[in-house]
Amino acid sequence: MGDDEEQVRRTLAGYSQYLDDGDFDRWIELFTEDARLLFGGQATEGRPSIRKYMEHVQPPEGRGKHITANILVEVEGDMATARTDYLFVRPTAGEGLVLVATGRYRDELIRDGDRWRFRQREISLLGPFVEGAGD
Repeated sequence: MGDDEEQVRRTLAGYSQYLDDGDFDRWIELFTEDARLLFGGQATEGRPSIRKYMEHVQPPEGRGKHITANILVEVEGDMATARTDYLFVRPTAGEGLVLVATGRYRDELIRDGDRWRFRQREISLLGPFVEGAGD
């Protein structure tokens, strides 16, 4: 695996870990200033709007774990695409961990200096499993 692919994978992993930890300062730095987040038929554009949206749908009581697998990365120069399957689980009061959602991320990333950032992340759902669940 080339160094660029490894760096793209680090960006993908950072998305899940920083979001799950509620570390929105580090999480939002994974995006370009003019990034787009596509989810649920809506587009959210720019870092401030993306952060505000995700803080709303991932409040402390709604956080869980994003588990990713089957990652396909293609790097071409200073651009990359990635396809990643995911599961999102959340703890509940009496039922333990509950599978909330599963789907696929479709990403466009660009090299920005010595790191890779999301230019666009599209989140598709195979299906929500818990009423009112979001990603």
